Amino acid sequence: MKFIVLLYLEEDDTCVERLLERHGVAAYSRLSVEGHGEGGPGWYGSTSPYASQMAFTVVPEERAAEILAAVERCDGLADPNHPIHAIQLGVESAVATRP
Repeated sequence: MKFIVLLYLEEDDTCVERLLERHGVAAYSRLSVEGHGEGGPGWYGSTSPYASQMAFTVVPEERAAEILAAVERCDGLADPNHPIHAIQLGVESAVATRP
């Protein structure tokens, strides 16, 4: 199993939803996050934060490879200077509560 994290601009939310759906990801979680990075100073003299999203899911290893490859091919982003970032981590074990 692999833990996949996707970081992207809020404006690309629909694109990421479609990508996950196309690759059979039915269950995932999404959080609003404030992204910080390089850029020009804003009104108050510092770089303005970006309205971003973080989505994560646990998938079989084969599906993880498909998702990462799909992210590399993804186009039509709201801002090409802010690509979707995908991170893959190994899942050593997982448990859940019983019903």
